[in-house]
Amino acid sequence: MTESVSIIGGGIGGLSAACYLADAGADVTLLEQHDSVGGVAGTTEIDGFRFDTGPSWYLMPDVFERFFAHFDRSVDAAYELTRLDPSYRVFWKDGDRLDVPADPDALAPRLQRYEAGAADAFRRYLKHAGEIYDLAMERFIYPHRTRLRDWLDTDVLRSVRALPLLRSMDDHVRRYVQHPKLRQLLEYKLVFLGGSPYNTPALYTLMSHVDFRQGVYHPVGGMQALVDALVDLAEDLGVTLSTGAAVDGLEAMDGGVHVRANGQAHTADRVVANASPAHVEQHLLSATQRDHDDAHWDQRVYGPSAYLLYLGVEGSVDPLLHHSLVLPTDWDPHFASIFDDPSWPTDPAYYVHVPSMTEPSFAPDGHHSVFILVPIAPGLLDGAARRAWMRERILDDLATHVVDLRDRIVVQREACVSEFADRFGQPQGNALGLAHTLRQTGPLRPSHRASNAPGLYYVGADTQPGVGLPMCILSGEQAAQAVLADAT
Repeated sequence: MTESVSIIGGGIGGLSAACYLADAGADVTLLEQHDSVGGVAGTTEIDGFRFDTGPSWYLMPDVFERFFAHFDRSVDAAYELTRLDPSYRVFWKDGDRLDVPADPDALAPRLQRYEAGAADAFRRYLKHAGEIYDLAMERFIYPHRTRLRDWLDTDVLRSVRALPLLRSMDDHVRRYVQHPKLRQLLEYKLVFLGGSPYNTPALYTLMSHVDFRQGVYHPVGGMQALVDALVDLAEDLGVTLSTGAAVDGLEAMDGGVHVRANGQAHTADRVVANASPAHVEQHLLSATQRDHDDAHWDQRVYGPSAYLLYLGVEGSVDPLLHHSLVLPTDWDPHFASIFDDPSWPTDPAYYVHVPSMTEPSFAPDGHHSVFILVPIAPGLLDGAARRAWMRERILDDLATHVVDLRDRIVVQREACVSEFADRFGQPQGNALGLAHTLRQTGPLRPSHRASNAPGLYYVGADTQPGVGLPMCILSGEQAAQAVLADAT
């Protein structure tokens, strides 16, 4: 391929697509509006404390290994990984806690105290999750089945019989265990997909295989290590990276796609937008070149936004681990506040990340870097008073149930709905992308190709195959395949 391609946005999906296209011979320029690439992924430093700014769980290592192998590279050569053991710790607000070891066979007997027969049920559940993972990856995700008819050949239909697509995740999990804490343990990772146990299809039981079997890792240096490795690879392949280049208009024309950025314009043979298709259609394209109207995007189900709190803390943060979950024994009201009746949660479930527990250089001596993420409904008003209310509620809740940090905070920063909307153009200020509901899964997610703007393509969490860093890596490969197929 000898065509020119402009990548709009330097998130993980955009960087992945840039690498694949440059490797295929395209003349690739990546335009990033901010001063650095990575999108919501990366690491920031505040007064000697380092924090992963967004994603902090390194999962599905096989996807990253596959990506680098395509370019005759390896993850080991790109950055160092530390496997966490325990993978994480769960704190319930009734005083109970559970460590999740890296070896699921060590976890199984610990579950017996919640429910008779839970160990065997967990093993059966995990065996099925592994089968689902293999089927989903090898027959649905890696082959890039973009259209409904691609899912209807005989081989795929045989696989569908093994995929519990139509049941909700909670219905599926209840076939194995009944205790609320066990169900939470098997379902919490759906938050990573922007969904809840009640609106996400049971196909995503595969995430339990990812969690319990493949393990949880920490890239030394944080997620910035992954971003830096992608940048190094892209530059080695000849990609031109241009930061501070805010695109404010796109127009498909005969001979290419017209791109306006920073008051200047150029024409590329093809453009790949690493931004929400909703944002591109509503802010960058003319009405005649949009595939959908505003009503279409208003009716989509977006994943949660988040209240994020970055804290530099003096002294010990025990008993927190590198990854910790703090859960109410009944989390239904919190999920209802996200998806059913958008409102700020009064008894939140939340996640705490302390990378300095594994990598002390993330904080000055005698201190820890603490990142707290509270999933909230997209579109909420997040003014100063509401943020202050949320901050105090979370710190009080953490002090009551885990550890009191309130008098030892030396650095503090926060982010919320407004930052996701204003800084990243996320519709309604969501943090993850379109939720993985049944009607927004597989070929029902936005396509990589724009229909009414020839030469325009999409990549990232809102497109196929979906949400999460590994899926964005794969989205880059699939978007590149679409471009290359159309260029031949």
